[in-house]
Amino acid sequence: MAVLRVTFTKFRRDKLAQVLWILNWVSVVTGLLLFSLGLFLKVEINKRWELMAEQDVHQVPNMLIAVGLVACAINFLGGKICYDCVDSSKFLRWKLILLPYIVCTFFFTFSVLAGALLCYGMRGQLEQALTLGLTQAMRFYKDTDTPGRCYLKRTVDLLQMEFQCCGNAGYKDWFYIQWVSNRYLDMSQKEVVDRLRSNVDGQYLVDDVPFSCCNTLSPRPCIQEHISNATAHYNYEPQTESLNLWMQGCRQALLSYYTHIMQSIGLTVLIIWLFELSVLTGVRYLQTSLENVLKQGDPDCESEGWLLENSFAETARSNLNIIKNLGKCNQIDTAENGDRNLNVPPCTPSPARYGPDNMPPTEQAKGS
Repeated sequence: MAVLRVTFTKFRRDKLAQVLWILNWVSVVTGLLLFSLGLFLKVEINKRWELMAEQDVHQVPNMLIAVGLVACAINFLGGKICYDCVDSSKFLRWKLILLPYIVCTFFFTFSVLAGALLCYGMRGQLEQALTLGLTQAMRFYKDTDTPGRCYLKRTVDLLQMEFQCCGNAGYKDWFYIQWVSNRYLDMSQKEVVDRLRSNVDGQYLVDDVPFSCCNTLSPRPCIQEHISNATAHYNYEPQTESLNLWMQGCRQALLSYYTHIMQSIGLTVLIIWLFELSVLTGVRYLQTSLENVLKQGDPDCESEGWLLENSFAETARSNLNIIKNLGKCNQIDTAENGDRNLNVPPCTPSPARYGPDNMPPTEQAKGS
């Protein structure tokens, strides 16, 4: 029994073909939208690529770009097919191509769905890349004279000011790394030398933060040195440092920023997938209804269209049998029949072929 059987008149078939022609062109636009979303996400990631560790965070935008381009090509071909199918006589040129086109497009739509799901599942991978990348960038913050690292100070400062954040997980992350270059340390001061010697790694660790951590909304001048020392500043309590410093870590700030982008893109891609699936459903109805018109031989007659000619169980069973028999069609059962070139009986002349006066040369030789 056919699944979702629908009866089409000639007028309804023609209207279906015309609507599908328009929708396929809309799908070309949605393919361009997928391409644009992937390109936008790739550009946003590249803006802060130096703050991310070497992770495969470009897989999702690259996939969206590729899927968008393929979608444009597939839907362009679908639009051409539906345009020709308005005339039943032109359907013959696409008859052998249309079913493989539908099957391939059906499986391709799942790559669109996969792109949507990957947008939602990218958060964990991005968080790991940001955690490692920000830690490394903060460690190289002081290396303003080192080629390949001299730009990181400016990058981190701009990041903290733009996203109103400080450190990796918080402002205290700056307490555990040396972010001041040795060239700016006065080695003649005993305090500086003692602090360097007291650290196992010889780092100059202080409870200070860079200026970019300062909260611009603070009612008093920013306190960025000796943050943990309540006696170092007048009328200052370390427990209220939120008035002077950004409390949010830059990892969480960036993660929230990218998560919002990826969720918006994921929802858009999911809607595009549903739209592509609905267009493909219409193309399937058009294909089956036109094939039934050819069987009846009257282009003006009513015809039935369906999604599946048999039930889901029967279709799955028949396809499974086809797959099982693919490797058996050319096999030779040597156990029962042996090699077809062996045990071939010798050719013997047919008695009816030779008469008494027309014997084979060997028999004539014996007779003589």
